[in-house]
Amino acid sequence: MSTSATDTAYPQGARAWVGRLVPLALVVLLACLPLLNLHLPGVLPGPTYTPGTLHLLALAMVMAALALSYHLLLGVAGLLSFGHALYFGFGAYLLGIVMSELELGLVPSVLLVLLAGVAFSLALGAVSLRVTGIPFAMVTLAFAQAGSVLVRRDPGRVTGGEEGLRLPTDYVPAALVGVADTRNLYWLALAALVLTFLLVSWVQGSRAGHVAEAVRENELRVRVLGMRPFLVKLAIFVAASVIAIGMGMVHLLLNSGAVPHIVSAELTISLLLMVVIGGVGSRWGAVAGAVLYVLLNQRLTVLAQAEWVHDLPAPLRIPLSEPMFILGTLFVLVVMFLPGGLAGTVTRLRGARHRGSGDQRPGAERLEDVDDDQQAAPVGGARP
Repeated sequence: MSTSATDTAYPQGARAWVGRLVPLALVVLLACLPLLNLHLPGVLPGPTYTPGTLHLLALAMVMAALALSYHLLLGVAGLLSFGHALYFGFGAYLLGIVMSELELGLVPSVLLVLLAGVAFSLALGAVSLRVTGIPFAMVTLAFAQAGSVLVRRDPGRVTGGEEGLRLPTDYVPAALVGVADTRNLYWLALAALVLTFLLVSWVQGSRAGHVAEAVRENELRVRVLGMRPFLVKLAIFVAASVIAIGMGMVHLLLNSGAVPHIVSAELTISLLLMVVIGGVGSRWGAVAGAVLYVLLNQRLTVLAQAEWVHDLPAPLRIPLSEPMFILGTLFVLVVMFLPGGLAGTVTRLRGARHRGSGDQRPGAERLEDVDDDQQAAPVGGARP
């Protein structure tokens, strides 16, 4: 091997190891947070070992896993769904109903809900995917609205109506119940996020994932090649829905109950917001966007209730008192000035740094950056 080839191979190998070790180190750090006394003033409500902070971080991880499932739909298959929250609520409500009505323990109830979730998503996906584009979005929205109305009407007095469903703690292990055990719920949410990331990576890297990306780009060409786009899209739809159902069950345990909001279209729009802020087509972008959204939502709510905000003039007080207004403004700014979201911005900065240094990397690696740019392209395919 020549000297130049050795010099080139070494940084490539080092970068590959760094790429593997950084996520592992981040997971280890997150797992140790409940045992540490770290303060992040203005970001977290208190030290990292306190129940309030652990609950907020666990909620951020559950929403990050849910955003990853939405990434499968929108970022991989190009399916713009307005009804993804239906599956999240399905998991939360059905788990509580199964435990209380059938008097089953947590593990058999989870397995039963997952089996029911596969059948449920398969049936709704088979109907919804008969159409594409905006009609697909409207059909999924119609199913979600029907589910939301059903939950609020409380048929058979099993969903709790507007009051919500309380977790039947008699059928849940004591280690997952109560504020004192928030640490265990935090670790459960972390495990769910890691498992979801690995599962989504596997699905996206599988043959079905590659075909789904090809269908997203040109469905007619895939059909001409002799493949069946409907079955591939249905497989992605079911995978994303089952992951959302699993996260709904974790959400039920984390919050000791479920409320109608988790079935609403508003939650699906929030998911879309998280994915767009993070960068459509990027897995870690979906995670970063969801965590940023949850932290901003919590801190902006605290800001809206601050006394000094109520003393401001109306032009400042009114927008600062509405967290959703500020989040919506952030969404508009990201779409206008950061196409590709957080992931696209990081990719462009990396590209600018390499160009500034003369970019001595091999051509194949530069092509990886181009691929990252394509994956982090904004909705509609616009490029910066």
